[in-house]
Amino acid sequence: MSSSTPLSPAARLRALTPDWIADPKVWRTEILAGLVVALALIPEAISFSIIAGVDPAVGLFASFTMAVTIAVVGGRRAMISAATGAVALVIAPLQREHGLGHLVAAVILAGVFQVVLGALGVAKLMRFIPRPVMTGFVNSLAILIFLAQVPEMTDVPWPVYPLIIGGLALMVLSPRVTTAVPAPLVSIVILTVITVAAALAVPTVGDKGELPSALPVPGLPDVPFTVETLTTIAPYAFAVALVGLMESLMTAKLVDDITDTPSNKTRESVGQGIANIVTGFFGGMGGCAMIGQTMINVKVSGARTRLSTFLAGAFLMVLCVVFGPVVSDIPMAALVAVMVMVSFATFDWHSVAPRTLRRLPAGEIAVMVITVGCVVATHNLAIGVVVGSLTAMAVFARRVAHLAEVTAVTDPDGTTVVYRVTGALFFASSNDLVGRFDYAGDPGRVVIDLSAAHIWDASSVAALDAIEAKYARRGKTVEITGLNAPSAHLHERLTGEPAGH
Repeated sequence: MSSSTPLSPAARLRALTPDWIADPKVWRTEILAGLVVALALIPEAISFSIIAGVDPAVGLFASFTMAVTIAVVGGRRAMISAATGAVALVIAPLQREHGLGHLVAAVILAGVFQVVLGALGVAKLMRFIPRPVMTGFVNSLAILIFLAQVPEMTDVPWPVYPLIIGGLALMVLSPRVTTAVPAPLVSIVILTVITVAAALAVPTVGDKGELPSALPVPGLPDVPFTVETLTTIAPYAFAVALVGLMESLMTAKLVDDITDTPSNKTRESVGQGIANIVTGFFGGMGGCAMIGQTMINVKVSGARTRLSTFLAGAFLMVLCVVFGPVVSDIPMAALVAVMVMVSFATFDWHSVAPRTLRRLPAGEIAVMVITVGCVVATHNLAIGVVVGSLTAMAVFARRVAHLAEVTAVTDPDGTTVVYRVTGALFFASSNDLVGRFDYAGDPGRVVIDLSAAHIWDASSVAALDAIEAKYARRGKTVEITGLNAPSAHLHERLTGEPAGH
């Protein structure tokens, strides 16, 4: 067949079909991974519903619609999006003050904001997240996942503790017997059978709240469509949009590193917005990427495709609507064991090893610790990442500022002095630049050689102007030489005078 012959519809379909479609092993992995994630989503969604002050069904519906929608429109394969604690914390005050209708309207508007921000390229800001902040983000997530399990391990009947220990043991040992079934699923099934067979009086999923008995129905939010409503929900919607995007993009980057595969961050940003819009129209509380369930899916269960994400949402509704009584009997101890294992696997233990800490600069260690501290203290990932990034910028500025050096050489005839400036000139380094010159003692002609320097901002241009002004008041001339093209352009534009070369 020649290269110009058009492909038949069947051939085009085969070309667009992923290779894994015909691989039974991949199907088994993805299906079982989706089932495990769905089981883990149920108590989490109910808990987040309680935080937001809404009925458990609102969180469960959100998890269903978020997962199913993002599986189609998202930019990161195998990542799980659902109702999250971060979104619940942001949206809770709106629910308390104005009710569910305003909450749902805010979720839809948050989705619109995310679509707009995604289209404007907000995902490109990810390149400015330093490595220590990313490490702090991962470690703080692991800590938060563990801390979220502590209430399930305090003031509980004593059988809970052997069940948790047994669940952890099963997840460690079962992969040595078979990897065909994910270890978390083995642990959940066995602990549930033991609990039911022995009639153990321990907390179960059913104790968290009543599971829905029917699928969600689409509809418009029950709010007046007025400017007043818009001004009420807009601040909450924008906060949800920012928190959701930051958490989702950071989680996507983490999954990129774990799987050694790229993701489309712009598509993920827009996809999160679409998923929240769909969720709002189905009466859900909104959400974003979930680090814990994503780690169960990707790192523990080995899922790599969109199928596991889609099935996680689909299985969630099937388990609630069809198998509600059975799911209600699952002991919380089984899910606590799974999340504790996820916490342990998520934490970057290499980052806190003594050998690593001895090699890392003190500034980078401080950035990582500050990021972790802020996230754990506020339970808000966005605050931790922003504070950590600002700290990293301050550390970087301080470090680079000390790299600017000035050396002076006077010509033998004593009529000219040449100052050679090396390093990056910006607001932090240029502040000290003015004081590095001998205005009174220098001869009548001063040359400032910037061939080994780079001008980055207006502060540096202002510093050079101040130097020239100080010499001019003493009747001395200054010539600036060696500027590279970008520095010369910036200098000329901000001073209004051609820069020397």
